[in-house]
Amino acid sequence: MYENKEEIQRAILIAADTGEFDVDVSLDELAELAESAGAEVLAKVSQKRPEYDKATLIGSGRLEEVKLFAEDSDANLLIFDHELTASQIRNISDATGIDVIDRTMLILDIFAQRAKTREGTLQVELAQQRYRLPRLGGQGQSLSRLGGGIGTRGPGESKLESDRRHIRRRIQALEEQLAELEKRRGNLRARRKKDGITTVAIVGYTNVGKSTLLNALTDAGVLAEDKLFATLDPTARSLELPDGRSVMLVDTVGLVRRLPHHLVEAFKSTLEEAANADLLLNVCDVSSEEVQEQISVTEDLMAELGVAGTPMITVLNKCDKVEHFEPVINLGNNVMISAKTGFGFDALLNKIAQTLEPSQVRMTLVIPYDKGGLISEIRAEGKIFDEQYVETGTQIDALVDKKILHKVEQYRV
Repeated sequence: MYENKEEIQRAILIAADTGEFDVDVSLDELAELAESAGAEVLAKVSQKRPEYDKATLIGSGRLEEVKLFAEDSDANLLIFDHELTASQIRNISDATGIDVIDRTMLILDIFAQRAKTREGTLQVELAQQRYRLPRLGGQGQSLSRLGGGIGTRGPGESKLESDRRHIRRRIQALEEQLAELEKRRGNLRARRKKDGITTVAIVGYTNVGKSTLLNALTDAGVLAEDKLFATLDPTARSLELPDGRSVMLVDTVGLVRRLPHHLVEAFKSTLEEAANADLLLNVCDVSSEEVQEQISVTEDLMAELGVAGTPMITVLNKCDKVEHFEPVINLGNNVMISAKTGFGFDALLNKIAQTLEPSQVRMTLVIPYDKGGLISEIRAEGKIFDEQYVETGTQIDALVDKKILHKVEQYRV
């Protein structure tokens, strides 16, 4: 048991390689996740296997090697790159005497650290409680030793060690609270639609510069760190396009490979901002060797959310870090930018304006003085940039909503 709850946890990362996915790439990502959670990664261990060992995921021989290495290196945490069952957690913990968590517990721990809003906090706890309910039997001893380390943040130890009935009641209460918040946000989105507000959602892999882009375009002041899942709660800011239209730009939670389905379910309400957007900006890191994978992960998850038909622009960020990227990317609707330097912002804004179906048209009109009520309508539904009084009426440079075009077309200059 730790005396100091803030003691750095020294982790060994472990994966079984059955050929199901690229283990080396996945372990590299797991290392980033572990470091984001505050752990020090000592080693990565993988074992080629025809199938997962039902008792301990990896073989007993390799597990013994891990135990000996942990003793020599003073490791105090094992992080498995798979979802473990209750019995696997118990068996591995008993065999090594070391705390055990898996990939999902690690992601949930990072979410628990990052959640700032009430809804984000509720979502994290709901996901944790749902995940831990079937694993209570395997986690009891492990949890009693963790003492507030990685994998235990969020609801707190007392709740995690409660009986199943209590956790089921808690899950139901969380679901009811989230349903109420979801209803409110649904009303807000409906009001936005009614008011003709166009929404552009920034989606993409975690740590590719989405928050940096939002900040650079709108001065949003959102936390932008070189960490996975630096943004968990969605942030919306107004953005003016070159044609004078204003749109709502929304930042969303970052995505990772093999994001477990129940985590997608738990954070669906956070991702609903993307699901209900008029346009998606799929931001990726063009300097990464995994750029195509980043794009695919996002596209697959968006399809899972039912938004495969929403227009999407692929935003190739961090182009200031690479000299030659043409061979890497072979995509259609894309823009090269650097959120850090501002390169490509004009092209991006123009691409957004071109891709969004215009609900308003910019035009110069001379409205007769006896038709002054039309100017109020134009102002209410659109935007007036310039207004001058001339002999035949009021000359305006305005964005006119298509709904009232038929009323003003005859006064167009």
